[in-house]
Amino acid sequence: MKKGSLSINSENIFPVIKKWLYSDHDIFVRELISNGCDAVTKLKKLSLMGEYEEDGKPFRIDVIVSPTDKTIQFIDNGIGMTEEEVDKYINEIAFSGASAFLEQYKDKATEEQIIGHFGLGFYSAFMVADKVTIETRSYKEDEDAVFWECENGTDYKMKKSMKSDRGTVITLYLNEDSTEFANEYRIKEVIEKYCSFMPVEIYFTNADTPVEDAKTATVDVDAKEVDTEENNDAEKSDAAEAGDGAEKTADAADKKEEEKKEPEGPKPLNTTTPLWAKHPNDCTDEEYKEFYRKVFHDYKEPLFWIHLNMDYPFNLKGILYFPKINTQYDKLEGTIKLYNNQVFVADNIKEVIPEFLMLLKGCIDCPDLPLNVSRSALQNDGFVKKISDYITKKVADKLTGMYKVHKEDYEKYWDDINPFIKFGCLKDEKFLEKMKDAVIFKNLKGEYTTLKDYLEAGKEKYENKVFYVTDPVAQSQYINMFKNEEMDALYMDQTIDSPFITLLEQKNENVHFYRIDADLTDNFVGEELSEETVKEYTDSLTETFKKALGVENITIKVESLKNPDISSLITLSEESRRMQEMMKMYGMAGMNFDADMFGGKGETLVLNSNNDLVKYVLDNKDGEHTDDICCQLYDLAVLANRPLAPEAMTRFVARSNRLLTVLTK
Repeated sequence: MKKGSLSINSENIFPVIKKWLYSDHDIFVRELISNGCDAVTKLKKLSLMGEYEEDGKPFRIDVIVSPTDKTIQFIDNGIGMTEEEVDKYINEIAFSGASAFLEQYKDKATEEQIIGHFGLGFYSAFMVADKVTIETRSYKEDEDAVFWECENGTDYKMKKSMKSDRGTVITLYLNEDSTEFANEYRIKEVIEKYCSFMPVEIYFTNADTPVEDAKTATVDVDAKEVDTEENNDAEKSDAAEAGDGAEKTADAADKKEEEKKEPEGPKPLNTTTPLWAKHPNDCTDEEYKEFYRKVFHDYKEPLFWIHLNMDYPFNLKGILYFPKINTQYDKLEGTIKLYNNQVFVADNIKEVIPEFLMLLKGCIDCPDLPLNVSRSALQNDGFVKKISDYITKKVADKLTGMYKVHKEDYEKYWDDINPFIKFGCLKDEKFLEKMKDAVIFKNLKGEYTTLKDYLEAGKEKYENKVFYVTDPVAQSQYINMFKNEEMDALYMDQTIDSPFITLLEQKNENVHFYRIDADLTDNFVGEELSEETVKEYTDSLTETFKKALGVENITIKVESLKNPDISSLITLSEESRRMQEMMKMYGMAGMNFDADMFGGKGETLVLNSNNDLVKYVLDNKDGEHTDDICCQLYDLAVLANRPLAPEAMTRFVARSNRLLTVLTK
């Protein structure tokens, strides 16, 4: 027997492994199963090179737990290790089995990749175990099997073993803080998290499940067969009496055959060939949807997807899904799962996945990723930026291609995908450049148009002004005014539209956006009033409304609008409104806001001198009902712009009742 202390370069390597290298304790499952896959991959590669003749047994990995003994075993029938290799790859942590193997065979075969590092990865076992044993036998027939044991990750014992079959068995004796991993449901959960798509089949066994259970199940099947036969005889007799014995006999025979079928054997926990590994032409729509449901547990069908399939200049495969999002209830938050040779690395790694793609759901597998030994972080490498740029390009190509070739589908999806596209344009200059001609807007007719087409169609009426709607209900009066004048506006009613408008103004010189209630253009004005008349009306109405509303500051503008049914409107200059929104965004809503300080005009009450109610106020400054009419005109204007405050709404209802009562007298 050989004994010794592990050749560790740092006195505190295990605290480092626990606290820094692997932040999640369940990661040991991924590392040990990955090493098993690695061992299988090595042997398959040797077979391809003619250096090993396979025995016909399927390659597999077994995970066996014993809640009673508080142990977990990881078993593979891969390449195995000799005593020399155990000494080198296990006892000397500085060496990596995978690295050495690749160096030795790098020029001989490249059919399959080696997953990981049999070194530090193995030592993640000591995050959860007080004692770890390895029993291994190399594929080399003239080599003895080896048993290795280590407690607390410091001193080890190594001796010959009686293991007769090729492969490796790693047994973890869990510490008191980690016995959860001997629970069947917990360990299956971790395997699903990290190993769902590993390239070797993974089977699970609970060692504490009584063997009698399986025997009982067999007896039950036999008992069912006896019962079935007796029932069949009775059925035949009854059927003969009824004259249809032949038909019932056939049915009974079919049932008997079904009962005789042996129960299905155990199924692997993983899928060795994930959908992204297939060529897009070999995948059906239903397969894409089923994969989406399985991986993301989202039973709303995705809108569409992009299948990434690239071999040069780097190897990258994956599927990105555009989920259907209810923006009112769902978070704008997706999940992009990153894999390295079908081994799960992490969700949403920002170095690889552009930030705006985080709104999507998908899987990306890139064997060329420069991962550190823990596989949980990327090394600083310009290569990673190229991967990120490629993903951005493929997404943009898919979207612009859909816009050009399948425009109806693109428009159908637009309500769901436009927050993602706008976010991408805000975050990524290259994405913006590709997408700028495929950004569309719904207009007042319910049709889709581009910014260029909107400006071209309205150049005579509003030149380089772009009018937009943020609340179709609150702004319905303004919308009707636009429609009556055959003017158009764009619906931009999502949170992201505010910064997106700023971006569009920056990228389109001399183009300015105005909310539909920002101001009244000359298109709505009828007969022009003289300056003297405007001043007279304005002074008179300002004085009357100040008195009625009980305010000192109010800006009133008098216009002679074409539509006499419109009495009053609220307008708020675009500059002032944007400033208010910005202050609200940064938590400054409670500060006093001086619109003039920022060059804006603030809120204006527009009164139509062509309306009978306004005329009444002009002619009856001190009338019995003038104050109520003034307050009503103001509240109606506000209601067409935004909801009334609770107290104002209470007064509005009471006032409405008073005015209606007057009409009944």
